[in-house]
Amino acid sequence: MGVGLLAVGAALGFGELAAGLLRATSPVVTVGDALVDNSPAFLMKWAIEVFGTADKAVLITGVLVVLVLVGALLGVVALRRPMVGYAGLVLFAAAGLAAVALRRTDGFGAAAAVVVGAGAGAVALALVLRSARHTLEPWGGRGETEAPADTEGAAPAQDSAPTVPEPGPDRGPGRRGFVFTAAGVLAASGSAGALGRWLPSLTGGAGSRAELALPAPAAPLPALPSGTDLGVPGLEPFTTPNPDFYRIDTALTIPRLDSTQWTLRVHGLVDRPFEIDMDELLSRELVESDITLVCVSNQVGGDLISNTRWLGFPLAELIREAGVHSGADQILSTSSDGWTCGTPTEVVMDGRDALLAVGMGGEPLPHANGYPARMVVPGLYGFVSATKWVTDIKLTRFADEQAYWAQRGWGVRAPVKTMSRVDVPAPLGRVESGEVVLAGIAWAQHRGIDAVEVRVDDGEWWEAELAEVPGIDTWVQWVTETTVDPGNHSVEVRATDSTGFTQPSERVEPVPDGATGWHRIRFTAT
Repeated sequence: MGVGLLAVGAALGFGELAAGLLRATSPVVTVGDALVDNSPAFLMKWAIEVFGTADKAVLITGVLVVLVLVGALLGVVALRRPMVGYAGLVLFAAAGLAAVALRRTDGFGAAAAVVVGAGAGAVALALVLRSARHTLEPWGGRGETEAPADTEGAAPAQDSAPTVPEPGPDRGPGRRGFVFTAAGVLAASGSAGALGRWLPSLTGGAGSRAELALPAPAAPLPALPSGTDLGVPGLEPFTTPNPDFYRIDTALTIPRLDSTQWTLRVHGLVDRPFEIDMDELLSRELVESDITLVCVSNQVGGDLISNTRWLGFPLAELIREAGVHSGADQILSTSSDGWTCGTPTEVVMDGRDALLAVGMGGEPLPHANGYPARMVVPGLYGFVSATKWVTDIKLTRFADEQAYWAQRGWGVRAPVKTMSRVDVPAPLGRVESGEVVLAGIAWAQHRGIDAVEVRVDDGEWWEAELAEVPGIDTWVQWVTETTVDPGNHSVEVRATDSTGFTQPSERVEPVPDGATGWHRIRFTAT
């Protein structure tokens, strides 16, 4: 069993190293991405519902577990039939190359990493098998019997028994050789894998995030109104710190792009296709905008929503430069890893602050949030508006091309639904009886919130106090107080947007275009 595990470990470690050197996707991630891209929609929906943001880690762990189990089995068989072990590595390589072919991007680098990994596994298997045979055989022979030599022509004694060299001390060197070989393979594989994982983090130089200097906006926004953050303990702050900004995407590993190599291509149903690089983008008049983003996978009361101040170039101006055709109703954007997003053209062009963003929270985009550039369109769920690591924008028609999630049966326009959430008290929390503070957030991006109503223990609704907001594209904090007796209680909330629409009570799951329902929490007063 150990023989197979060592061979698989060598394949994984050196495959990771080759991927790091070539700046390509590692074999394990390539296989995982191919599984994500080609899984049926119901399976992806189940994974998101069950594992949430841990779905990527679960998938990678599953791939590794399968490799380990199959490798262990092949190792047992390979001790007697070495060719079976080599054949297994060939099948591993074939599966990896098939995954490369199925990926949205990836090419020579990813394929080379698979081949290098399989080759390293074969070398490790040969070394370990050779050492293992010496360990299993008696020192100096292969276990065959030895007959005593004739003396002076005399016939051999009829009752002489065959002799076998004693095990124990004579076999010690063989065991030690196996241990040394196994330890060497393990150390080399682990070091290669660690180095391969470390190499992508070396993004120093002019194109690194640390070296990117953002220009000041052409017309800086004023400071946020003093009343935007109510300061209630436990309430979501108005501005989300960059490290806490939610992350939902299909990338199993975060792309780490070089801004000096980044370009954005604008083409399709346009009169003047063009490309723009980072230097040119930063030389333009950039603008700021306060925008809340929310994921369509957000359940009622969920936390897949964040708010910050963005810096970028108006997306509508970029599209106008290309001369968009009248029939192009879809902006099909593509990320560096090949994920696609379809955004309604009229939404981007209707005057809202849709941005090709380069900064958030006063600094360059974090790698996890799209560095060096991404799309931000207020009022739409992220899966139809917020392409991270964007490298391509194509003007096309919804009738002609489908984006990644549209191909899997999700919505194609998906405006954000009017929603609210209770943050205080915390779900199942304990508070002192008497006067109790109730607080939370509500949102209806690009419509704005006009009112938030609250009720306790299914009683009468009453209106909460709303905090200040800089515009209609962000969430708003709300707060109110009530008196409760000792015991168990419930709080329910609903919001009404500026169009007069009130958040419905009916619970609807996020797929295909966003959840609905009133958020309800329970707490205990002591």
